[in-house]
Amino acid sequence: MITGYLRVSTGKQNPANQQDEIRRFAESRNWIVDHWVTEVASGRKNERDRKLGALLRRMKPGDTLIVTEISRLSRTLTDVMAIMGKCLKKRINLFTTKEGYTFDNSINSKVLCFAFGLVAEIERNLISMRTKEALALRRAEGMVLGRRKGSYTKYNVLIENRAAVIRMLGQGHSITHICSFYGLSRDTFDKFRRSYPSIQQAVLKKEARRKRLLEELRGAPGTGGE
Repeated sequence: MITGYLRVSTGKQNPANQQDEIRRFAESRNWIVDHWVTEVASGRKNERDRKLGALLRRMKPGDTLIVTEISRLSRTLTDVMAIMGKCLKKRINLFTTKEGYTFDNSINSKVLCFAFGLVAEIERNLISMRTKEALALRRAEGMVLGRRKGSYTKYNVLIENRAAVIRMLGQGHSITHICSFYGLSRDTFDKFRRSYPSIQQAVLKKEARRKRLLEELRGAPGTGGE
């Protein structure tokens, strides 16, 4: 079976040009395209999550896959190599119309795949090297790298809003309400109040007011007081 694979990145693009080119390519070899697969997907999306992945799983040894150019399979060389490897393993013949690549079970195809694989490995090493160099430069400039603890940002929010927190406590808002308002845990708030005496004092004043109010309510007529 001969399959033509068409891929566009957005719905605004038309795959008709790809289809015409593949059809002309097939006719020049007296072939007939038995099946067309068209999809709208980014070339950076893994082939397993695209129609292409399902297509490769269905294809059998001796089947032929035609694309207009190698980038229709993927935008990353490492993914292209993985797809080509699957085709070789399943003995699927792969043709590209623009570059004129032929990937089948021949020695020439295996040599070409080896060359692609070598380039892909070099690409991975270069990306890794550039990443390490960039991180080293940032460390040398004094930048703190790595993810900070999850409570760090929320803790700083409390620090920046100390006055507002004291005001909310003075207005009678509960600590539970304050934690909910700022989207943080009670543990983070407790750490915050221990670090700032003014907050601790505001909490103690609030608790004292609440205690006096309860005592007044207990002593009021009709509430069980003397």
